[in-house]
Formats: sequence, structure tokens, C-alpha cells
Amino acid sequence: MGSVTDIPRRAVSRTAKLATLPLGLAGRAALGLGKRVTGTAADLVSAEIQQRTAEQLFSVLGQLKGGAMKFGQALSVFEAALPEHLTGPYRAALTKLQEAAPPMPVASVHKVLTEELGPRWKRRFAEFDDQPAAAASIGQVHRAVYHNGTPVAVKIQYPGAGKALVSDLNQLSRLAGLFRILQPGLDIKPLLSELRERVTEELDYKLEAATQKAMAKAFAHDDEIYVPKVLAGTDRVLITAWVEGTPLAEVIAHGSEEDRDLAGLRMATLHFSAPARAGLLHADPHPGNFRLLDDGRLGVIDFGAVARVPDGLPEPIGRLTRLTLAGDAEAVLSGLRDEGFVPSNVHVDAQSILDYLLPVLEPIAVDEFRFTREWLRSEATRLAKPGSDAYQLGKKLNLPPSYLMIYRVTLGSIGVLCQLNAKAEYRGVLERWLPGFADE
Repeated sequence: MGSVTDIPRRAVSRTAKLATLPLGLAGRAALGLGKRVTGTAADLVSAEIQQRTAEQLFSVLGQLKGGAMKFGQALSVFEAALPEHLTGPYRAALTKLQEAAPPMPVASVHKVLTEELGPRWKRRFAEFDDQPAAAASIGQVHRAVYHNGTPVAVKIQYPGAGKALVSDLNQLSRLAGLFRILQPGLDIKPLLSELRERVTEELDYKLEAATQKAMAKAFAHDDEIYVPKVLAGTDRVLITAWVEGTPLAEVIAHGSEEDRDLAGLRMATLHFSAPARAGLLHADPHPGNFRLLDDGRLGVIDFGAVARVPDGLPEPIGRLTRLTLAGDAEAVLSGLRDEGFVPSNVHVDAQSILDYLLPVLEPIAVDEFRFTREWLRSEATRLAKPGSDAYQLGKKLNLPPSYLMIYRVTLGSIGVLCQLNAKAEYRGVLERWLPGFADE
């Protein structure tokens, strides 16, 4: 499998792979120019460039760890919003990004365990599987049996993970134009900036352990959400109870309609109830972080990325959503100005704000709704198509920093619901858990 000395060479290889992306993009642009000169239809040229860009992008991201892997996981959540002819052929690669990466050598695994748990670390376990059960962006998980007989997951951080994360994210930020070829109006820079800002927290397994303990306490004995118990945590090793269940990626690909609907309902419940119950918002909603248990609960297995909301979700979100559904245009505009979504020096028509928001709120305008890729693509096109009324209005609006994480996580959760094709009573979830949404 290699040795510890392989790690620098792998870092060079990763950098080289990323470097091929802009070169490949330049080649495809030249191809497009040549075909335009020869009279080939522009839309056919564009489609071919899009297809080849997607092929290289998904191929490279699928081979990487570090920041590129983390970004690939985030991107995989939004594949439902991208055109089917682009993501369809590469959905398997995107799914792989959610919870699979090349494993690190066994010697490296043992070295980290020795450094973090001491030279007698093996005494902590009755059994320990050297082959990882799952591997992702900054660490991998090994299945083991604790000394007391408890099946556990041992999460081990890759050596040099922090530097790899920062290096990859910095390089990817230079490739924003490539993603606009895939989807005009798609801006990845805010996502990359947020991922960079979270690096320090995600690398701190002690902090993750404390967060998971808080979530486990909040959802103890819950009949909808399961958070595994934390047994031990150091800077680079986290030991928790093992979670049996079907990975959400498998539910998406092969699950019954009943299981997909149930998983969607549980995802929505986690998203809206955790801020109220634990003061925390799970901020990494890609399918690799969830399992559907046999008893119908949703198992949550990663708390490296969370938003801390000690007072719960902001009350204006629920109140302004309710007022929008009620058609109170002036009150909505006033509330959006108060929260900073509409700058004080920008003039917008109140009714145009309702026309902008109501289609997005369709899932909670009715008692029961089925999320689909088609619905999400339709909304993405409506909001991001240059020249459209919605696009022009969107350019006038602002996203206050205090709402950025909530907005991004909500979009990510919606992306997963659309992958699940999940139908449920989502309005009821908001009425129960979102402050300000229920009728006064």
C-alpha cells in the first residue's frame, strides 16, 4: 500500500492533477473557436465544451483528497441543480466523492494512533481493522471493537491534512471560470471561501467530539434522529459508537420510495430541529454523513462542520417566510430591509420580491411536497439565467454574513432531498421547529 514517504509524492501528484484543469479548459476553448470559424452551430460547440469540461473535472476531483475532495463533496450535493446531460454520466463519480477516497498506508495509520493514543494504543481495542471502512477529505474511518466490547468507529486524520486542504482550496479558487462553463451563473468562490474558513474547526477532532457529545445529548432516546456516543477524542483521533444502517447514497440510488421519503423527512427534521434542541446546525449535508437505520431513524456520523446558533434559527426567517406565503408584500420588503437582505439605498418593487420568493417556497406552500431534480433545475435556471427578471432582481439583493451558513446549508439539504426524490409533509416540520413560522 505504500509508506509514509509516499505522502509528499502524493501531494505533488494532487497538485499536478489540479494543474491540468485550466490547461484542458484552454484546449476546449480553442476547440470551440475553431469550430465557430468553420461554421459549426454555437450551441453545439457549447454543449461539447461543457461535456468535456465535466468529464475532466469530475475525473480529477474523484482522484483527490484534501480540499479538492472536500469541495467535490460539497459539489456533489448540488449535482441535482446541474443539467442532466452533464451530471448523468458522472453521477457515480460524484456519489463516490461523498464517502470514498484512496486509503492511507497502514504504517501511517499506526503512526497517528501511536502519537495520539500512546504506544499501547492496541490495548484500547479488542479488535481493530487496518483496512478503512470509509475514507474522505481529511481523514478515514476504521471499524473496531472497543476493550469493553462496544463496536466503534475510529476516525483518523491524514498527516498533513491541513496543508493539503488550504493548498487545494487556493488552487480551486482560481478555476471559478471553469464552473461557469458547466452552469452559467454558478459562482463557486463563496463556497470555497467558506470551506477555507472552516478548515481550522474541521481539523480539531477535540472540538468535533465536544460538538457530537452536545448533539448526542440533545437527541438522546429520540425516535427520529440518532447521534452516536463519543468514547474518546484527541486532536487527530475520534472514537465513537459504530452506526449500522444504509448509507444515504445507497438509499438515493437503490432505495424504495418509502425509504427515500422517510430519509427526506428525517433530513428536514434534523435541519430545523437541531438549532432549537442543541443550538447547533449540522453544516455538511452530503449523503456520506448519514445512514438510514433499520428502525427508521436517521443516523448522523460527522460533526466536523457545524454552525453554532445558541439562540436557534433566527426568528425573522420563519416570520418572513410566513408573510411571503400570506402575500403581504410590503411587510416582507420591510422585514428584508431590516435584516439587510435589501440594501437601504436600493429600490425594489414589493410585489417583485414576492414573485421572486414564492416559487422557491413552493415546497412549504402545500401540506405535502415531492422534491425532484427537475424542480430544482427549473428554479436554478429561473434564478441564474442572465437577463431574466429574477436574475436582475437577485443582483440587487444582499446576503448578510450572519445568514450565509444557514443559507448554504439549507441549499445543500434541498439538493439532497431532490436527489432522494423525497415526498413528505415539510410544512409540518417548519410549523413545529422554525421560530416565527407558525400562525400567530
